Amino acid sequence: QVQLVESGGRTVSTEDFLRLSCAASGLPFHMNVMGWFRQAPGKEREFVATISRSGATTHYADSVKGRFTISRDNAREAVYLQMNNLRPEDTAVYFCAARSGSATYYVRESEYEYWGQGTQVTVTA
Repeated sequence: QVQLVESGGRTVSTEDFLRLSCAASGLPFHMNVMGWFRQAPGKEREFVATISRSGATTHYADSVKGRFTISRDNAREAVYLQMNNLRPEDTAVYFCAARSGSATYYVRESEYEYWGQGTQVTVTA
């Protein structure tokens, strides 16, 4: 079965950096658009970043543009989220997601087929 397993979340201070990883199995990874979403306490899950199958195209939420970078390694079947200059408002559970299909990338939660269990990122002031 399909498994997406996130790792790398922890508690950091403002302006620190973190790299999240998501290991995929059970799906043709290179044929799937990958995305990162996050959910803060009491809030809806929101889009963070997405990357095309080849990795050539990326798209970010305005709130993270210039600070976060999404990348993928199709040989390792993994997607990453490099998060720099972290802020307290970045505190959330971060989820990776996968979607096959014809679009270059997807930004809506409803468009993704598979989800990981999430990893907690906490940024202290």
